[in-house]
Amino acid sequence: MSKEKKYTLSEDEELIFGIQNGDAKIMESLYRIHFPVIMRLIVNNGGDVDDAKDIFQEAVIILYDKIKEGSFELNSKLKTYLYSVSRNLWLKRLTKKGIYTNIEDFEDRLPVEEDIESHKERDRQFMLMEDALMRLGEPCQTIIKDFYLRNLSMHDICEKFGYTNTDNAKNQKYKCLQRLKKLFFG
Repeated sequence: MSKEKKYTLSEDEELIFGIQNGDAKIMESLYRIHFPVIMRLIVNNGGDVDDAKDIFQEAVIILYDKIKEGSFELNSKLKTYLYSVSRNLWLKRLTKKGIYTNIEDFEDRLPVEEDIESHKERDRQFMLMEDALMRLGEPCQTIIKDFYLRNLSMHDICEKFGYTNTDNAKNQKYKCLQRLKKLFFG
């Protein structure tokens, strides 16, 4: 097991880097990952799938242009950014059609679970958890990541770390979780 730290790009950073470099596969990934949320927003608020495609395309063009001109700064998850831009574009389109004439009418109809503020709060919580996980140290950091993020079995973790049996690995995971809770909530 290597103790060398390796920096890996987040999914959002990979997408942005790919857009900067004109990677067609990245654009496909962007659509596959983020379009369903935008489609749900539009369809649940008076639009159809074609409207959702148009709005998402406009949002991606805005993102692309900002990245290419160097003025793009990601202050939240890419999902939150695209949602916010798409929401504003949809609001403008509905207002132009005379369907909604004031913002409060539209905002009252938005699904609560897609509220931008809740996305920002969730992003903040994820950042705090990531910080706590980084402070956790080894082997706990790897055990937690292997089990919860990489979905390795306790048997796999047992073999990877050389524990004598899965009960010892489970016990270590439990101790690591307790330390993580103290770091996160403490």
